[in-house]
Amino acid sequence: MVDEQIRPWDVTDERLLEVIRRTPREDFVAPEHRNLAYADMNLPLGDGHTMMAPRLEARLLQELGVGAKDRVLEIGTGSGYVTALLAALAAQVFSVEIDTPRAQRTKRILSSRGVENVTVEVGDAARGWPAHAPYDAILATGSLPLLPSELREQLAPGGRLVAIVGQAPTMEAIRIERIDQNNWRQTSLLETVVAPLVNAPAPPKFVF
Repeated sequence: MVDEQIRPWDVTDERLLEVIRRTPREDFVAPEHRNLAYADMNLPLGDGHTMMAPRLEARLLQELGVGAKDRVLEIGTGSGYVTALLAALAAQVFSVEIDTPRAQRTKRILSSRGVENVTVEVGDAARGWPAHAPYDAILATGSLPLLPSELREQLAPGGRLVAIVGQAPTMEAIRIERIDQNNWRQTSLLETVVAPLVNAPAPPKFVF
């Protein structure tokens, strides 16, 4: 998977690649999809949500640039696979999932793997999660039609936010870096399409 799917997507961070190699993806997919755990495709999680393809997960994590001392917010725990990767890269991960059974499943999996630096909480973090802010890195695993200003404000100076913004069929992954208290820098990364976060803020609809 690493050599055939991930490296060709310009993912060259050896620390990240090693974490991917030693984290068994099949432990996080639904039992009926275990044979597809390493396929280059999105996998269904139920309720219209999906687990991103491995190459997209890896590319977004590389762009996030998680350091060993970082405090990270993950918006949308999903399968828990990206959560596990973040846990291996960061000092502390706060992962927020709106679906209670999904959050509980991830807690069980992470506990069985001896992961102790992740706090999985149930809630709606589509506009951020101020409880543990500021964060050194924020990753939204579902798309956002509009990027809430709260997410930028919850970054620590020097922090990075990676999110997929827009509406199908036009979405792009972006990285926002907080330069200092009052300044941010935005970079366009790539075009892709990912299911939106539940309750993600959306632009007003035109009424004729």
